[in-house]
Amino acid sequence: MIVGTAGHVDHGKTALIQQLTGIDTDRLKEEKARGLTIEAGFAYPEVAPGIELGFVDVPGHHRFLHNMLAGSAGIDTALLVVAADDGVMPQTIEHVQILDLLGVDRGVVALTKIDRVDESRRQEVRREIAQLLAGTQLAKAPLYDVSSHSGEGVAALRDTLWSQAAQQQASSPYGYFRLSVDRVFALPGAGLVVTGTALSGCIAKGDMVRLVPNGHKARVRQLRRQNHESEQAQQGDRVALNLSGTGVERDRISRGDWVVAESLETPPIKRLDVQLRLLDSAPPLKHWTPVHIHLGAAHLMGRVSLLEGQRLEPGKSMLGQLVCDSPVHACLGDRFVIRDHGGHITLGGGIALDGEPPRRGQRSPGRLAWLAALAECASVSPPYDLHEPLRAALDLHPEGQDLNSIARNLNISVQGLVPLVEASVGQVLTAEGEVRAFSRKAIESLRERIIQVVADNHQNEPAMLGTERERLNRQAAPRLPAPLFRSLLKQLFKTGQLDSNGPFISLPGHRAALNEHDEALWQQFEPLLDKAPYQPPRVRDLAASSGLDEQRVRQVLTACARLGRLYQVRKDHFYLASTTHELANIARELMDEHGTIRVAEFRNRIGTGRKLAIHILEFFDRIGFTRRVQDERCIRRTALWN
Repeated sequence: MIVGTAGHVDHGKTALIQQLTGIDTDRLKEEKARGLTIEAGFAYPEVAPGIELGFVDVPGHHRFLHNMLAGSAGIDTALLVVAADDGVMPQTIEHVQILDLLGVDRGVVALTKIDRVDESRRQEVRREIAQLLAGTQLAKAPLYDVSSHSGEGVAALRDTLWSQAAQQQASSPYGYFRLSVDRVFALPGAGLVVTGTALSGCIAKGDMVRLVPNGHKARVRQLRRQNHESEQAQQGDRVALNLSGTGVERDRISRGDWVVAESLETPPIKRLDVQLRLLDSAPPLKHWTPVHIHLGAAHLMGRVSLLEGQRLEPGKSMLGQLVCDSPVHACLGDRFVIRDHGGHITLGGGIALDGEPPRRGQRSPGRLAWLAALAECASVSPPYDLHEPLRAALDLHPEGQDLNSIARNLNISVQGLVPLVEASVGQVLTAEGEVRAFSRKAIESLRERIIQVVADNHQNEPAMLGTERERLNRQAAPRLPAPLFRSLLKQLFKTGQLDSNGPFISLPGHRAALNEHDEALWQQFEPLLDKAPYQPPRVRDLAASSGLDEQRVRQVLTACARLGRLYQVRKDHFYLASTTHELANIARELMDEHGTIRVAEFRNRIGTGRKLAIHILEFFDRIGFTRRVQDERCIRRTALWN
């Protein structure tokens, strides 16, 4: 159990931790000199075998609030400290607001310095605390009167915390490992060390991890959890990782960076869709207001884009987008806090919803419905009920939704997401790393559209054997990647709704045929082509004899070639199929007689010029019937025209 302190400066947080644990969490010389906590400190007392308890002591001075926020990421329980002489102070209020925004719902209150006041003052401060916590998630937190000076009440507080740690149920690790770095330092002989609270997943010594946002990979050389050497750590642990790898250097990693599992290939982002809540005490928030953003241990600048209006009133919530000045990392459910541009007051905070928002259509009804479903999903701890968000996503994308991006946002593997989709809301197409989900209505509509396009092409181009795959992809589903389109075609072949004929796709039973006008022209051209079979008239000759445009003649001859009546040897040279078979037999005879096919002999046998003979042999090369070896040829595929 990780306990984080909260409270106003000089209310005795560090002294109380020392009384509870015997450990002084102020480690910096400046902290010792000033008697003031500046950076978060840590204490890991020995409780009992199998029971782990850690304290994160955060600064209380308003100038170091960013350090308090960095130290509060991932804590389980809050220890709110209020001095009996001062009572509730400005930072007491702000720290409670922050804990509530971060979703901390377990805590204990310590009323310190009770030796300095009488009972009536204690009662007065207790009422202040109760009023402050009313309406927050810590409203029912137990309160203990303590004095770090005399030790009064410390034992009772310790017993409660130790008992809570013993009763703490280890949460089942969810998703990939993620840690927001709150400290970076180098140790002689060991190298780079980063620390933070594991927000999800598991990590083990020897694992490969990814640094975000710089993208470098590193290996976990050594690992400590709760300040003890360990072979592994998991969600909820305070972790120190000794990292090694190319580019893993002290000046390339900062507080607020992330260490994530190697498999979590999440891109660094600058836009993050969120559910935003404004504090009751905050001024109204206008669209595009500049703010300080605290996410995990990161502190960065950015602006708030409101998605459901131009102004957010105090105490209200709205879907919005954080537009950050520098890259950041987030997954669904991550908590954040925003402060005003001057860094003086806390404005509000909320929950990260989607780390890969679109550039356009951010305020469309479908997009807002998707974000609202995510917000409802993220209102509880993971594992999430994903039925409604997935349904909203598939309704929003009738052309299909990339499941890889959804899986990254949910911090789970795409393989774990596929069965959830297919069990409840839709169908998934997978091919060559592409994974796209469709609602059942959308996938059926896509199938119908593909079949209709094939039918329309048959109607418009009856001489075609079908529609080429690439063309059909462009016509029926231009946004669907080719591998996924081929996967969908296989399903349609399997169900008998479409047939495959080489590169062509057709309806079952389709037979290519010329239309009436083209058939009449073919009857006119065929005798002319057969009159001089080895040296038939070219397209321009047929056009001249028939009084037609060359393009029209070429169109009819090409259609006949598709039907197998002709072979197009050159652009303007078409040979009857029967003639082409004869030429192939001549080539085969020459091969039998001489062991090779020579141009001169082939020319003499068919009685044409050398140029045309070469064109015919090059055609045979192209279709794989012959293979050229220097200036001669041999038969490559004897069965081609048997």
